[in-house]
Amino acid sequence: MRAFPLRPVIYTHTLTVSRQSPLLLKMRALQLLVLFLFGLAGAQQQALMDYLERRLLAIEDRISMWHEQTSRYASELREFKQQMVSQLEGLDKTKEALRSELDTVGTRVDRVEREMDYMETQNGAQPCVDVDEKLVEQQVTVIKERNKAKYSKLTDCSDMISSIKAMKILKRVGGPKGVWTKDMGAANGKVYLLNGTDDNTLYEFGTVREFTSSQGLSAGKTIELPSAWRGVGHVVYNNHLYYMKEGDEMKLIKFDLQKSTVVDSSVFPAKNQLPAYSLNPETFIDLAVDEEGLWAIFATQENEKHISLAKIDPKTLDIEQMWDTPCVRENAEAAFVICGTVYVVYNSKLPSRSRIQCVFDVSDMITNDDAPNVYFPKRYGTHSSLKYSPVEQLLYAWDDGYQILYKLQMKKKLEV
Repeated sequence: MRAFPLRPVIYTHTLTVSRQSPLLLKMRALQLLVLFLFGLAGAQQQALMDYLERRLLAIEDRISMWHEQTSRYASELREFKQQMVSQLEGLDKTKEALRSELDTVGTRVDRVEREMDYMETQNGAQPCVDVDEKLVEQQVTVIKERNKAKYSKLTDCSDMISSIKAMKILKRVGGPKGVWTKDMGAANGKVYLLNGTDDNTLYEFGTVREFTSSQGLSAGKTIELPSAWRGVGHVVYNNHLYYMKEGDEMKLIKFDLQKSTVVDSSVFPAKNQLPAYSLNPETFIDLAVDEEGLWAIFATQENEKHISLAKIDPKTLDIEQMWDTPCVRENAEAAFVICGTVYVVYNSKLPSRSRIQCVFDVSDMITNDDAPNVYFPKRYGTHSSLKYSPVEQLLYAWDDGYQILYKLQMKKKLEV
């Protein structure tokens, strides 16, 4: 056959290729680009995988190191725990030994205190006198001048304190300073409280049992006084409250408890007054009641180092007689009167055991040398007030908010 018929076919195919060659070139270039990019991406992935593998190996190394350190720390902690347990066991044994020794020391201290109490009752303390001879001479002169008129006793009372027989803590109510007492001239059984050093509210309870079982001062009957008091030197005597009015001048008020009215008032005649006790500076005049009646314990600049005593007529509030005592004000906390004898109680600025260290008898039947050295039992602080009940022979004491009763052991005075 001739090849002529094939020419159109070849021509046509050649023509088609020549027409489509730019497209094919583009596709081939795109294919090459894709292959290049895939090849490039594969290299980056390999590099990334290599990097991540290196990082994982580093992390594994650190985890291994941390594991080793944790194991070492755990082992050291167990050893430390064993050491602490051993030391705590040793401390427990030492603690038990110290506790046993402290119990032994406490027993010895109690024995020594009992022996000291016994020695204190056997050996009296030195009387409270000033060592300055000129002041002593001046004091004696003043006493002689004021005692030219012999004191006439109202009763044949001749009792004096021998010791503190018992102590009973009834309650704790109110502030650190105050007064609680009964009517010292009547046997009606009522209890009266004056809380603080400057107030005007008197609290009344029917009996001591009613007071001890009460929930507080508000449970009692309240009596509003016409004026505020000053200090803690108040007394209740024959249905009347005697108290010092707060103000510039020392004014004694007599208040009728049944009628709730002021019966009488009087300016105390002493001038330039000082606190009667250095440990209770709020009290300038401390009123007291005994078998002989109403008394006032005070101090003035005229006799600034010592305590003075005055006998008061409870009906007219007149001063019947005055005395300068040898009892010093320094470290005195309170005082009271029994059968015409004033007993001054002393303590220290850092509260310790209160003690009667100075006495003064207006009838000159006893002196400091004759008086026993009486120590009060241990308590909480210092007495802010001590009120003697001649009917019961008890002391009503206020000590740092505690209401305390002291039962007294009495004996007869010895005439000199």
